[in-house]
Amino acid sequence: MSQLIKIYPENPNEKEIDRVVKILREGGLVIYPTDTVYGLGCDITNSKALEKIAKIKGVKLEKANFSFICYDLSNISDYVKQIDTATFKILKKALPGPYTFILPGNNDLPKDFKKKKTVGIRVPDNNIAREIVKKLGNPIVSTSIYDEDAILEYTTDPELIYEKWQNTVDLVIDGGYGNNEASTVIDLSGSEPEIVREGKGSIDIF
Repeated sequence: MSQLIKIYPENPNEKEIDRVVKILREGGLVIYPTDTVYGLGCDITNSKALEKIAKIKGVKLEKANFSFICYDLSNISDYVKQIDTATFKILKKALPGPYTFILPGNNDLPKDFKKKKTVGIRVPDNNIAREIVKKLGNPIVSTSIYDEDAILEYTTDPELIYEKWQNTVDLVIDGGYGNNEASTVIDLSGSEPEIVREGKGSIDIF
């Protein structure tokens, strides 16, 4: 049976963050808040957990487009090829924030992502998500949790999320109401920035 724990985004409780990290290290799946919608995540280095998320999403792991949740820009260089000054300026301006950036992956990608030419990088403006990643010591792989409800694409109430997902994941974090708008996705892997999906992040900064 999974757990529902309350963590306050303004000042995340270290003990609770440790609890989340322990579950992630053991290959558990966690639903957590971001600066957009709630996400379903696992440790990027845990193949079994990655397979579980791919199965939940109904996709093959090697074809899945998951985002990497990073603590800050210094994390990004672990998995992304050397970026030019113009790209770095865009990232610095937008992050932390409600954006997913598609960037060219490098040779250090975890084994399950070795075949990927590009990766989606997120640094959400949410202390809970970032503290988890910081404590874990590497990114978490993440995907938004959709709702089958035709009117509401994303569930925003953590208690309703828990009700629906308690038999699928190991832990749901209640970090307050989520947003019902996903991140803006920008492809920076080509010569010009390309807007793939317009979401919560304003495109005016590009």
